[in-house]
Amino acid sequence: MYPHERSLVNRMKGKPFVLLGINSDPREHLRQTIQKEHMTWRSWWDGGNTSGPIASKWNVHGWPTLYLIDAKGVIRHHSVGSPGEERLDNWIDELVAKTAAP
Repeated sequence: MYPHERSLVNRMKGKPFVLLGINSDPREHLRQTIQKEHMTWRSWWDGGNTSGPIASKWNVHGWPTLYLIDAKGVIRHHSVGSPGEERLDNWIDELVAKTAAP
């Protein structure tokens, strides 16, 4: 998952796209993962367990959970588990194209 996220961040440089992560792993594990996986995007720590305040507020019950939010703040896609790299890329490309269009 992290290699694809890294490629997305690189591919979307200069475009209206932001990747944000929420992580429920223990804090030290998150620090190690950020270093090991060369994560350059923001990733918030959610208390070190799966019932943290962010997961609770967003009603997350499976990992990974993905919310694709458009430029107006509307949730356009929601996935529990990976939707697959190709499908995710298509969703993102479609929303970025709509956002970037005059």
